[in-house]
Amino acid sequence: MINVCDIQVMKPLLAEHGFHFSKAKGQNFLIAPWVPQSIAEDSGVDETVGVLEIGPGIGPLTQQLALRAKKVCAVELDTRLAPILQKTVGEFDNLEILWGDVLDQDIPGLVREKFEGLRPMACANLPYYITSPILSALLEADCFEAVTVMVQKEVAQRIAAAPGSPDYSAFTVFCQYYAEPELLFDVPAHCFLPQPKVTSAVITLRVRKERTWDILDEKIFFRTVKASFAMRRKKLSNGLAAGFPELGKTGAAEVIEKAGFDANIRGETLSIPDFARIANEIARMRGQR
Repeated sequence: MINVCDIQVMKPLLAEHGFHFSKAKGQNFLIAPWVPQSIAEDSGVDETVGVLEIGPGIGPLTQQLALRAKKVCAVELDTRLAPILQKTVGEFDNLEILWGDVLDQDIPGLVREKFEGLRPMACANLPYYITSPILSALLEADCFEAVTVMVQKEVAQRIAAAPGSPDYSAFTVFCQYYAEPELLFDVPAHCFLPQPKVTSAVITLRVRKERTWDILDEKIFFRTVKASFAMRRKKLSNGLAAGFPELGKTGAAEVIEKAGFDANIRGETLSIPDFARIANEIARMRGQR
């Protein structure tokens, strides 16, 4: 098996195929073998699992997943990588590579087709510029046991943040609505070539089997969350009035009171059950109008 993290091994192979890493696609060369090994080990992948990998690149994580999983299905956008991947991971008969954009895929349909009878998981070393859309798509697909990704450290901290903390955001609530996050380990910039300007981190999101919040309308719930963080430094009533113009300031204040919160509360302090109470009051009020 080719050591994909050895620059002396990979440089001639990349040169042979005229491949250059694309800054626009967020491509970096991983030169620390412990990183893909640790991602694969800590993700919980084993012979009962089917893994959807997003963006295999030249294959460092792909190799480690294919050594452990029953099946790996890797989705790659950059077709220039085809001859490279043939050399680095072509030996694995439990690996299938799909060429295209994962955001164009029917992810639940793909999982049903490729991983029948297996425990589905997702793993990825995500480019910084497209982290949120891909992670959102994987969670909204609602078909994985766990999603393990390497992202920018500040994004990982935001995903795992607690209510009231500086990192807590609408994206935090979105991710924690679907899954329980756990920060696994940091990946320093020197593990990549070229070195990014920031530290990365690996986080796993274990998808919730049950969501114990009684939410009347999911769309109103997420709209409430978005409105609550839109005016972070202001009272929750201001954000709700702007996010739900039909309520107005009076209606927003009434919603907060009926949900049992102080009139001066800020959205950044609310937990998911709190947001559910607010959203349900909005849903009831809208239903009465």
